[in-house]
Amino acid sequence: MKENIEERACRLAVYMIENRATVRAAAQKFGISKSTVHKDLSERLPLCNRVLYDQVKTLLERNKAERHIRGGMATRNKFKPP
Repeated sequence: MKENIEERACRLAVYMIENRATVRAAAQKFGISKSTVHKDLSERLPLCNRVLYDQVKTLLERNKAERHIRGGMATRNKFKPP
């Protein structure tokens, strides 16, 4: 069953803003791919809700700036002796 794409984009944005979630976490929560999340937030959301898009854009930029830190922490934990 297909749902309204604009509604899904808005729900994704609200979820990410409220939970300060990453794209990967949002994709897992909604059961869709990361590519779909990116397309919804970057292409579809600005057309239906510009204010929400501006808020989620800020969150996406922050997540992008911090991702190398999260990756380094994950690697450190992986190889950290017990």
